[in-house]
Amino acid sequence: MKKYNYQTPVGMIWIGDYDGKISNISFSEIEGEKIETPVIKKMYAQLCEYFEGKRKIFDVPLHIDGTSFQVKVWQELLKIPYGKTVSYKDIAAKIGNSNASRAVGMANNRNKIAIVIPCHRVIASNGDLTGYAGGLDIKKYLIELENKYSL
Repeated sequence: MKKYNYQTPVGMIWIGDYDGKISNISFSEIEGEKIETPVIKKMYAQLCEYFEGKRKIFDVPLHIDGTSFQVKVWQELLKIPYGKTVSYKDIAAKIGNSNASRAVGMANNRNKIAIVIPCHRVIASNGDLTGYAGGLDIKKYLIELENKYSL
């Protein structure tokens, strides 16, 4: 995997490229060799547009790697419209197992492609913000950003 770091409005992120597809977007700085590939550059450009409120849909190829359950959850997350939130229970019901809210939460926790696979749009049934790999401050920022530009 090739990877590269960038500074963003939510702090340092790194973007990973596996075989010409985006495999990772994570909230941290990477150590070691950094290689900026064309698909990483394209992903960063689209993230910049997203943070400026100019992009609502990403169109880079994704390398989605996980269990069949995780992939099913992540595919459902990709259907959540920009500026909208749904509950873990809603996602569980959409994938055909209304009792799988916790498992949906764990799949969200394992999502390697933050923002593009929008696990930040999944909240508790009572409306509370819960769990996010980048921290709740970033989750809140992303939801507020989308709300601001979804009009």
